[in-house]
Amino acid sequence: MIISIVWLALITLIPTLELRASIPIGIFKMADQLSWPVVVLICIIVNILLGWLIFWVLGPAFSLIRKWHWFDQKVWPVLERTQYKIHPYVEKYGELGVAVFIGIPLPGSGVYTGALGAYLLGVDRKKFTIANVLGVLIAGAAVTLICLLILHGAVCENSWMARLFVKIRH
Repeated sequence: MIISIVWLALITLIPTLELRASIPIGIFKMADQLSWPVVVLICIIVNILLGWLIFWVLGPAFSLIRKWHWFDQKVWPVLERTQYKIHPYVEKYGELGVAVFIGIPLPGSGVYTGALGAYLLGVDRKKFTIANVLGVLIAGAAVTLICLLILHGAVCENSWMARLFVKIRH
């Protein structure tokens, strides 16, 4: 059981996969070791913590990168101008917009890109904390719902959703 939990956590840490992959793997491949609510809980907790960690590390990481002359002269001014232009909208729609972006269960969205985008757009730590939790809960609910529909036969085994999540043997 501990090994299954560690595997779920590690899969959840992989960029672009996150809980979008770990929940289906846990539900379909580890059902004999972990129940689906335990799988979902583990994946959601790890994904939330991952988002917070990334957002927290970005400040020191950008401070270090800005010591490189080319980055500070060429890239950083573009990022600052973008922040300045978009900041009023972020303040108006802030955590809700970030939460929806994190919550869309598609590759390219998620806590990695959500944390980076929120940091670059100047979302404060408190708003990101809320957005991260809401977004991960949205993604976790969506992926879990699809998996449970497949598991319980509401989605036929020849459908594209079933083929996407489960390797069907003919």
